[in-house]
Amino acid sequence: MSSVQIRKVETKSDLKAFIEFHYDLYEGNAYDVPPLYRDELNTLSKDKNAAFDFCEADYFIAEKDGRIVGRVAAIINHKANETWQQKNVRFGWIDFIDDLEVSQALLQAVEDYGRARGMEHIVGPLGFTDMDPEGMLTWGFDKLGTLPTIYNYDYYPRHMEKMGGWEKDNDYVEFIIDVPSEVPEKFVKLSEMIEKRYNLHVKKLTKKDVFEGGWGRKIFELVNETYQDIYGFSQLTDRQINQYIDMYFPFADLDLITVIVDSNKNDAIAGMGITIPSLSRAMQKCKRGRLLPFGWWHIMRAITFHKTEGVDLLLIGFLPEYRAKGANALLFSDLIPRYIKYGFKWGESQVEMESNGGVQSQWSIFNPVNHKKRRCYKKSLNA
Repeated sequence: MSSVQIRKVETKSDLKAFIEFHYDLYEGNAYDVPPLYRDELNTLSKDKNAAFDFCEADYFIAEKDGRIVGRVAAIINHKANETWQQKNVRFGWIDFIDDLEVSQALLQAVEDYGRARGMEHIVGPLGFTDMDPEGMLTWGFDKLGTLPTIYNYDYYPRHMEKMGGWEKDNDYVEFIIDVPSEVPEKFVKLSEMIEKRYNLHVKKLTKKDVFEGGWGRKIFELVNETYQDIYGFSQLTDRQINQYIDMYFPFADLDLITVIVDSNKNDAIAGMGITIPSLSRAMQKCKRGRLLPFGWWHIMRAITFHKTEGVDLLLIGFLPEYRAKGANALLFSDLIPRYIKYGFKWGESQVEMESNGGVQSQWSIFNPVNHKKRRCYKKSLNA
């Protein structure tokens, strides 16, 4: 008989314990970047996260010998399932001690949840949507994590292998790249040619553009178009878009966000790059994911005063018709001088599908190093 007890999160106190477990498990870890407690609470609260318009979820806590030893979320994204013609239950927010009995019990809870709702496969780690962290780290455990990604101990993938029945569903890669001392001449010449030949231009946004001019919405509508073929993606709804605009743009450094517009089409958006100063070290100084008493200062130093050595390349996307035209040269020609001005030494890409050679090829000029890999696993529920 198993000594692990699994219980469903039922109360606010349970949800708090679910979130706090990550801070307990990774306390003092040099590579984990703990999320903000407030952000986790908002994402996991069914009355606050707009993804619950098309998702359903339950959360489970594992206990052994009277203490919490693991957690996991069971999520069904009905929109993604319909889009990809699948019947998948996702597992996310998974953390556990190095005890195979615990990890097995947690994933069994997700399997049972999925079977009871007619699902045919369990996949993950995934969140509600692509805007949540995804993929289990399988290589690069000695590299500093980033705010948009998951860090996990090296025993996590070993557990997946030992349990059996799990297979690769999708692999991701991440790159660390050099910030050059000047804009590469290749980009300078290509940018000049692109502006003349295609009438494409850089547009820098103001807060008024974002909140009153509709550009915040245009950016996320572009995400819907450019990311629609990405693994597991589901279209962002109007309510989600509004939520993300209100969540991220009030604090964004618009100097590090660049939009490319097509003047032949009344300055219609052609592509964009959303980058932010690396918040990894600042987040590590937020005690247990809290902004108070001093966490806010470390975040502000990174965002406002650029007191960090790196920049995270969050979202870069172009409509298909512009990708072959080299429009990303315009993007980098605008952003690189800003990186140099702020003293950034390196940039870090976020998760990219291993098979997405088009995206990865754009880093070739920056001495890229593939320093992390992660995986989404899949298992049949009919076996």
